[in-house]
Amino acid sequence: MNTDISQTITRIAEIIINELKLEDVTPETFDADLDLVDEVGVDSMDLATIALVLRDEYGIRIDEDDYPKLTTIRIIAEYIDNKLTSDD
Repeated sequence: MNTDISQTITRIAEIIINELKLEDVTPETFDADLDLVDEVGVDSMDLATIALVLRDEYGIRIDEDDYPKLTTIRIIAEYIDNKLTSDD
């Protein structure tokens, strides 16, 4: 399970880097505990875009009410993992 979370964290980092066109950062160097809003500058539109990409990537529904809770890559990865395991 830990490996799955690590892979999910890396994939989410790739998505965020691509969607936000971040420079000088790689999925391996992206701090999974960095606050995306306060420290990276992700706004609500960016978060909505990322949520749509994650929905398509993982085949899960991300409720708009949950967006404010998804503040770090690690939290997003755990959210996705919980969605995937609860839907089985």
